[in-house]
Amino acid sequence: MDLPEEEFIYPGTRACAGCSMALIYRIALKALGSNTIITVPASCLTVLHGMQGFCTTKVSVLHTPFATTGASASGILASLEDKGLAEDINVVAFAGDGGTVDIGIQALSGAVERGTDFIFACYDNEAYMNTGVQRSGSTPPGVFTTTTPGGKTGYKKNMAKILEAHGIPYVATAISSYPLDLYEKFQTAKEIYGPKYIHILAPCPPGWGYDPKDSIEIGRLAVQTGFWPLYEVNEGKFILSKDSKRFLDASKRKPIEDYIKSQKRFKNVKTEEIVQYKDYIKALWAEIEQRIEKE
Repeated sequence: MDLPEEEFIYPGTRACAGCSMALIYRIALKALGSNTIITVPASCLTVLHGMQGFCTTKVSVLHTPFATTGASASGILASLEDKGLAEDINVVAFAGDGGTVDIGIQALSGAVERGTDFIFACYDNEAYMNTGVQRSGSTPPGVFTTTTPGGKTGYKKNMAKILEAHGIPYVATAISSYPLDLYEKFQTAKEIYGPKYIHILAPCPPGWGYDPKDSIEIGRLAVQTGFWPLYEVNEGKFILSKDSKRFLDASKRKPIEDYIKSQKRFKNVKTEEIVQYKDYIKALWAEIEQRIEKE
C-alpha cells in the first residue's frame, strides 16, 4: 500500500526540524483529501500554518481560540448542513494536548455529546511546547518541564479512554512513526458518521530533548516498549493494530529504560518511578488482553 502522492502542505513551513506533528498533519491530509475544513486552536500547528493572511495548506483552515475547538467544529458543520454540503466535506479539529486534554476538553466533550459529525485529532507532544514547554495534563510522571523542573507528579490523562466513555462510534491511537497505520485510521474515521477521536503521540525534539533526526526512532520505541499501544475502537469493538499485536507477548517488548534514556526530559526520573512505568505497562497490556478475549 502506498500513500497518495498529492501533497496538501506547501514546502517551507515554520515547523521545527524533526517535527512529528508536521508529519502527522501531512499524512492525515493525504487521507482526508481536498474536501476538508480544518479548525485549529493556538498551538504549534498555527505556527506551521503561518502568519495572518497566509496559510501553508491547500485546504481551508480556521484558527480558533484555545478553548473552543470542539465548538468551532460544531459551528462549521452546522453551516455546512445549512448549505447542504455536510455530506461532501470533512470537518476536522486538530489540536495539541493542551488544547485537548486541558483547555479544550469542555468544548470537545460538548461537541461529541451533541453528536457532531467530525474528527477530532489530538497530536500529543505531552506538554505546552509552543509556549515554552510547560506541563500539561498529558505530561507523563517524572518528566521535566519548565513548570515541573523537579519532574511532574501525577499521571497522564488517558484521553482515548475518556472519549470512549462518551460512547462515540470511533476512537483510535496512532503515532507518526507508523505512517500507514495513521493513514488508515484517518481513512476509516472519515467514512463513519458521528464524532470520531484519534489520539496521536507526537515526539518533539526541543521539548523532549533529543536529536531531530531521531523522531521516528523515538516514536517506534514508544510502541516497542509497550508504552504507547496502537489500537482502535470501532462501534465498541476493540481492535489491536497490527504494529502492536506482537507486543502482547511481553518478552518481545523492549525495556522501558530504552525509551526513557533516549530523552533529556526524563533526566529526573528516579529508579522507583521506572518501576512504576513498568507496572503501568504491565497493567495496560493486561487490560488489552482482557478486552481482546471479550471480543
